[in-house]
Amino acid sequence: MLDPSPEDRKQAFRAAIQRFLEERLAAKLDKRPPDDPERAAIVAQHQPAAWLADAACRVAQIQAVTHSLKPIHPDARGTNLYCPPAGLPPRPEVGSHLLQADFPVDVVGNAAALDVYKFLRIEVASRSLLDYLLAADPDLLAALDGDAKQAAALATAFASLVEPRGRPASHTLAKQLYWLHGDDPGDDAGYLLLAPLFATSLAHVLHERIRADRFGEEAKAARQARSKRASHSHGFSEYPDLAVQRQGGTKPHNLGQLNSERRGENYLLASLPPFWRSAAVRPVLRMASVLPRVYGQRPLVRETVAALRKFLGSNPDPTMATRDRRDAYIGTLIDELVSMARELQEQLPDDWTADPDCVLVEAEKLWLNPARAFADPEFDHAWQWMDWPREIGQRFGNWLKHELLPLELPFGEVEAREWRKELLADEEHWAGDLHRWRTRLEVPHHIPTGAAP
Repeated sequence: MLDPSPEDRKQAFRAAIQRFLEERLAAKLDKRPPDDPERAAIVAQHQPAAWLADAACRVAQIQAVTHSLKPIHPDARGTNLYCPPAGLPPRPEVGSHLLQADFPVDVVGNAAALDVYKFLRIEVASRSLLDYLLAADPDLLAALDGDAKQAAALATAFASLVEPRGRPASHTLAKQLYWLHGDDPGDDAGYLLLAPLFATSLAHVLHERIRADRFGEEAKAARQARSKRASHSHGFSEYPDLAVQRQGGTKPHNLGQLNSERRGENYLLASLPPFWRSAAVRPVLRMASVLPRVYGQRPLVRETVAALRKFLGSNPDPTMATRDRRDAYIGTLIDELVSMARELQEQLPDDWTADPDCVLVEAEKLWLNPARAFADPEFDHAWQWMDWPREIGQRFGNWLKHELLPLELPFGEVEAREWRKELLADEEHWAGDLHRWRTRLEVPHHIPTGAAP
């Protein structure tokens, strides 16, 4: 297909301009009665030469921007910037530099002159008149006015829409911060004073994307398909903890054209502290017992053992308060023991103790991997016999006795048996978990005679 000739392009520009003026004129006349004496003046004002000359004078009242000041504070007076994405340095972070060539341009200034910007947004062959003017397109200049000098003056005035107004300046109501660019924080000369602006073009693109993801027809259809457990060719996105900021109050146009189009709505993505996730639970391999190197290294266990050692080392009086405090420490250790076991029981494969590298003693395998009984009859029989809980209690008592050995206290088998009894008698956690697993394995809740409870 051949490119249109210069004359065809001129005609296309003139036709687009004429349609714009006719639509504006019709909207103006519709509000007035047929006998209104001002109708003739209004018609004259919307003739191309007259309207273009007036618009060229009023364009100085507005400015096209990509980064604006008023959203920072509505009463701030200072510099706004027009920075096309293609001219920004590439960075790994998300920013205005990632916007496409058809990025939205905002306009700030006198709202009464916004019709000039609407005029410059007229599209011809998928490009706006402003784009053509910035490129000094000769066919558009010829369409603006038959006099080349007058056409050039109009083009210069309209193209000034993207130029800064006055010298760069901040304001007392604007945000400002000192940014260290030198090596010495104590050197005042090593700082730059930054005046951040609101990335209005980027905010608008983000707003449109989120609205489409939340309320678009495709997204709605995809969510309905999910609720019906059906497949759908189009996915959908969720934005947890999304906040909505209202800017401009009852007059959102005071902050700019794009803010007016969003009705003052601005989306803020969640900016929260990171949520701590513990390292993935791993099988216990190449160790004979889980107590010293896994359980004993848990932070709360180390902290509690240290506190218990310090308390008992102070030689407290043999009172009920002493016993209660000691029992509280032991209770914390038992809770952590049960928590560790649950993590291994619930988050690892059903047969993880069958790995040749798992050399745990048999009692600890039965304790920490009950799900293996589902598919291993021999393991199931050993688990149901229930002699292993007593051994676990004994091992727990011996471990705690060993942890407290640095103390010159008369710890022996009596104390170890007492700690074992406290573990096995823990109905809320240890015994409760044991009964729940008997239910899951569909085995009798009756425990063989002689086995541990």
